[in-house]
Amino acid sequence: MPAFNFRAFTFSLSSNLYCRRFHVHRFKPQIPLYGTHYAKLRFDDSQILEYLSQQRLGEARHMLDEMPNRGVLDRVVCWTSLLSKFSKNGFIDEARALFEIMPERNVVTYNAMLSGYVQCGRLSDACRFFEEMPEQNVVSWTSLLCGLANAGRIGEARELFNVMPERNVVSWNSMLVGLIRSGQLEEARQVFDEMPVKSQVSWNVMIAGYAEHGRMEEARVLFDGMGDQNVVTWTSIISGYCRAGNVQEGYCLFQKMPERNVVSWTAMIGGFAWNGFYKEALLLFLEMKGNYDMKPNDETFISLAYACAGIGFPRLGMQLHAHLIINCWDYDDYDGRLFKSLIHMYSMFGFMNFAWYIFFRNSMSYNTQSCNSMINGYIRIGQLEKAQSLFDTIPIRDKISWTSMINGYFNVGQIAKACYLFNNMPDRDAVAWTVMVSGHVQNELFAEATYLFSEMRVKGVSPLNSTFSILLGAAGAMAYLDQGRQFHCLLMKTQFEFDLILQNSLISMYAKCGEIGDAYSIFSKMISRDLISWNSMIMGFSHHGLTSEALKVFEAMLTSGTHPNSVTFLGILSACSHAGLLNQGWELFDAMSDVFAIQPQLEHYVCMVNLLGRAGKVEEAEEFILKLPFEPDLTIWGALLGVCGFGMINTGVARRAAKRILELDPLNAPAHVVLCNIHASIGQRAEAGQLRKEMGLKGVRKVPGCSWILLKGEPYVFLSGDRIHPQADEMLSLLFGTEDESC
Repeated sequence: MPAFNFRAFTFSLSSNLYCRRFHVHRFKPQIPLYGTHYAKLRFDDSQILEYLSQQRLGEARHMLDEMPNRGVLDRVVCWTSLLSKFSKNGFIDEARALFEIMPERNVVTYNAMLSGYVQCGRLSDACRFFEEMPEQNVVSWTSLLCGLANAGRIGEARELFNVMPERNVVSWNSMLVGLIRSGQLEEARQVFDEMPVKSQVSWNVMIAGYAEHGRMEEARVLFDGMGDQNVVTWTSIISGYCRAGNVQEGYCLFQKMPERNVVSWTAMIGGFAWNGFYKEALLLFLEMKGNYDMKPNDETFISLAYACAGIGFPRLGMQLHAHLIINCWDYDDYDGRLFKSLIHMYSMFGFMNFAWYIFFRNSMSYNTQSCNSMINGYIRIGQLEKAQSLFDTIPIRDKISWTSMINGYFNVGQIAKACYLFNNMPDRDAVAWTVMVSGHVQNELFAEATYLFSEMRVKGVSPLNSTFSILLGAAGAMAYLDQGRQFHCLLMKTQFEFDLILQNSLISMYAKCGEIGDAYSIFSKMISRDLISWNSMIMGFSHHGLTSEALKVFEAMLTSGTHPNSVTFLGILSACSHAGLLNQGWELFDAMSDVFAIQPQLEHYVCMVNLLGRAGKVEEAEEFILKLPFEPDLTIWGALLGVCGFGMINTGVARRAAKRILELDPLNAPAHVVLCNIHASIGQRAEAGQLRKEMGLKGVRKVPGCSWILLKGEPYVFLSGDRIHPQADEMLSLLFGTEDESC
């Protein structure tokens, strides 16, 4: 084919790239030459390479001439093959020197030299060499096109593609790959649709492009329309679904795969692990090994390490590590990702000695991610000093490093150190601000948390949904309705739509602040609900004594197909207890284990004691306690003593309950007070007086009841019997109607 006049077009590579002129006598070898033998090179080849690197070109040419006598064509093939060997081994300048001294060349020789430049990333030399070629064929054009596309110079690659005199399927695929890598999916799809002939590679590239960018609907349309899917096609679509979080659909396709390889298995195992389905990931690996005898690769083990860490099985993780050591996988970790996964795994377990051994062994190649895993591991086991020491010594700290340390200090109540780190943090993002807000809320500093939230907005940092969720939770816990409403209003102004977590937080906040109507209004407008949504509403109705509404929500929950958990039954049993629905409470308690396979916990037994006591069946409550499958503790006996005051007072049960409590805790103030009140209510003044005397001798004092109100942003706290407040007399006069008329 005649040479194509590349300079005739307005697009010129030489105008965009600095093309360095090649001087054959001035170069240094790219790899130090310690001997005369190199990988994949014969002795004679190595000798020629030695001459070329030492600029002994005459001797190199002599060796070429001394090669076994063959025809001209065979000689050119032999020399071209040698040139390719040199460039593939990284000796690109030596390859060019060989090219210059070759007696004969053909278009394949030119293409080999061009490919060498492209593969070594020397695009300037590749462009100049391309322009100097006496003849370019479709391989030449495609080779340069690949180089530009792989370097991210997609605009120049597209211009080159447009002026190509001839294209084959490799050219089209190269352009397609380049556009997808640069994120230009629409342009890639246009190229894909214009392709005169599409190979399997073309389909796979386009499907993988859509899948990697989360556009699964378009990927699925192409997948279903492809006539001959291979294992790469199936793996790409499965990985896409897993990456998008739709693991169920990914696994459904995985089960339908006509053929699987280790990449397919690893993709599905990784899909389970990265989406939190750790048990499923481990079981799938066992199926892969047991039923199919498939040999795992390093990517498989990386996913398994994260799965072991996530499921919290240290022994299983150590077995995995032992397997790697026995099979020498720990010495074949070319990019360090396997070591990172093991450091993460041991840090999650809290086995910091093991984590440190791996970390120190690879100290020359560790990265910020491994350092962060180590810091979090030390924080997890309470060794903040070691975490701080590592934090101070690592060369690069990212946002995760800073945020982890700040959160660690908040967890142990060292607020000043957390604030010091935050104030010195070079780049504070929304996550760091949210950790600060959460840390102050966690340490019951709600006013400071609110101030930080305001500062966050003043600094121009947009709050995350989790930021609002934390503040709404705090407002609910403190019953700060006005503050909660303000957060809600701000959300309505700044968020176009609320996610599930925010809606659940609003329901819980309004319910805890006494606005059950507002809570139900939000609940009823939810498009989708999760278990937390249902539980929040049931608990809200239960706490407000609205048993009928709580039961209706519970029935609607079951109808929707949502499976209840222990929290659900705690709310519904509490509701039955408040309303005295003894029979229905018993039915639900029995159904808890018989129908829903949920093992009752301590709080459920307390609910049943309250239910029986409020129904006047105190003796049955005592019998219920004595038949429990575990030894009753203070909470259980305290609940029984508490219900002894309802209805007909059973002094015998009260005494026995109080006796058990005082055996477990001789200084238990509530038990003394309740028993004292019971004696007084049935006219046993002497016994009540004696009990009070004993309390005084023991130094037992009941913690006074506490309430508070929020007025103009300031909380006012009141204790039972407290007269410290300067306006206490006026308040009492107003409450009991005894204020002085002259005032």
